[in-house]
Amino acid sequence: MKKKLPKFKNEAEERKFWQKHDSSEYVDWSDAEEVVLHKLKPSTKTISIRLPESMIDELKILANKRDVPYQSLLKIFLSERINSELNQ
Repeated sequence: MKKKLPKFKNEAEERKFWQKHDSSEYVDWSDAEEVVLHKLKPSTKTISIRLPESMIDELKILANKRDVPYQSLLKIFLSERINSELNQ
């Protein structure tokens, strides 16, 4: 028997509740359907990385050929390499 969900006054109160309670005590997740949020962007974090100027210049040339910003191309390259390393 699942516990009854309390009524919440606002989102902040509900957030506090879920920080301290296990949802499996209140919700039957076996009936849940998987949802894919196609337009959801992953959160990002700004980092500082030092690269040789020549590497940045070459990256900009490659990015220009693909008509993408060089930072985006760098993320693509990193993502491909990470996936390759993880799937070995």
